[in-house]
Amino acid sequence: MVAAKVFVHLVCLAPIAWLAWRVWQVLGGTNVDALGAEPVVAIEHELGIGALRLLLITLAITPLRQLGGWTVLLRFRRMLGLYAFVYASLHFGVWLALDLVGDLSQVATEIARRPYITVGFLAWLLLVPLAITSTKGWMRRLGRNWSRLHKAIYAIAALAVLHFWWIVKSDWREPALYAAILAFLLGWRVWKALGRRRATAAAGRVASPGP
Repeated sequence: MVAAKVFVHLVCLAPIAWLAWRVWQVLGGTNVDALGAEPVVAIEHELGIGALRLLLITLAITPLRQLGGWTVLLRFRRMLGLYAFVYASLHFGVWLALDLVGDLSQVATEIARRPYITVGFLAWLLLVPLAITSTKGWMRRLGRNWSRLHKAIYAIAALAVLHFWWIVKSDWREPALYAAILAFLLGWRVWKALGRRRATAAAGRVASPGP
């Protein structure tokens, strides 16, 4: 299990390492085109996509466990969720540092003026309490409320997809793909919940037969 966790850490960190290497190439002048014509946009895009993909992978763990019985996947769900927060925070931090050049006075104006920034910021803001309460200690303290709080990941993923969709100006195929994946993952949960409800109702009718 230790080896599996190390592998997951390496997979999650690999995109950041590859991005950092290309930033180093640009700054060092060895390959000024390593990030394309718009380096800031490229950095923001890759970090944002990383966060979105990790959110979707985190949401995919439950259907995969139910389909294949791979309960071991549950051991990685918290780790993947935290990495999604790391990527989202880096995405937000790069926007603050490079797009706004650290001008914090412009943050509220930009968030209020641009809908795609509004939903992106809201998604990140909702991720903060989930990251803070991801420990076993918080799970014990919150009890059943922990599960209720962490259901916010559904709204977060939807906001993240919408954020990406609004950013894309021409080729909508990639955001459409992520939207379709999210729709399947959420639809699966709705279908399973309806199935449990029907099974509970049927069991109730069997336990309480009519006269």
